[in-house]
Amino acid sequence: MKVLLLTGLGALLFAYYWNDNFDPASLQGARVLLTGASAGVGEELAYHYARLGSHLVLTAHTEALLQKVVGNCRKLGAPKVFYIAADMASPEVPGRVVQFALDMLGGLDYLVLNHLGATPSGTRARSAQATHWLVQVNFLSYVQLTSLALPSLTDNKGSLVVVSSLLGPVPASFSRPYSAAKFALDGFFISLRRELDVQDVNVAVTVCVLGLRDRASAAEGVRGVTRAREAPGPKAALAVIRGGATRAPGVFYPRRLHLLCLLRGWLPHPRAWFIRQELNVTAAAAA
Repeated sequence: MKVLLLTGLGALLFAYYWNDNFDPASLQGARVLLTGASAGVGEELAYHYARLGSHLVLTAHTEALLQKVVGNCRKLGAPKVFYIAADMASPEVPGRVVQFALDMLGGLDYLVLNHLGATPSGTRARSAQATHWLVQVNFLSYVQLTSLALPSLTDNKGSLVVVSSLLGPVPASFSRPYSAAKFALDGFFISLRRELDVQDVNVAVTVCVLGLRDRASAAEGVRGVTRAREAPGPKAALAVIRGGATRAPGVFYPRRLHLLCLLRGWLPHPRAWFIRQELNVTAAAAA
């Protein structure tokens, strides 16, 4: 019986990880709004979509960096590339970004939410002010962008791709504001997926759990505190694109993160000794 159970579990895991029906041609001509496109995983996402022939609207905070990415995307073969510099800390910005994308592309097939914010300089990572700022950038702006883009995605049977973080389902010590925002993000979009299924709305929702992002500003409050490795940009970006194109419910990169998330459910109260193994305690005390 044990052998049969282990064999069955192995078969399920094999099917989960290796059943890949990704067709690169499906992204040719796709209309994509990508946030956080100026660096790191977002920049690599833009380059992959450009190589695959997608029409792009890119947005990020820094215009100079966006212009560089736009130029590279054109060289890589993107038929249409537009950009709009935007600060997602301002509640009125998401509406302007979505309207710009609809005007430039005539509709959306993919909304790829990838932007993130670290604690603003000069603000203590654990202050109420920092938490409010992080929640606006890393959660509320995602909700606003989704609500505004959902009618077009519904009309086009599109896909919503959410790039989240391991620090949502598996919070690290001394990462409270960032982890809280990511935890809310995961809960909102998993719930949205179920609501769309119940209503027979043909919009896919793919939630991507990555390790620490390879961007200088990513999770700044825990950089130097946690010893977790960063997710390589190009490979992580390709995993996100594959998941969105195949309408997968979830993506874990690296794949071992899925096991770590499962273990988090089985061991909800890890011992202090175990927690210290992932921390630079000296840096944590100074945070």
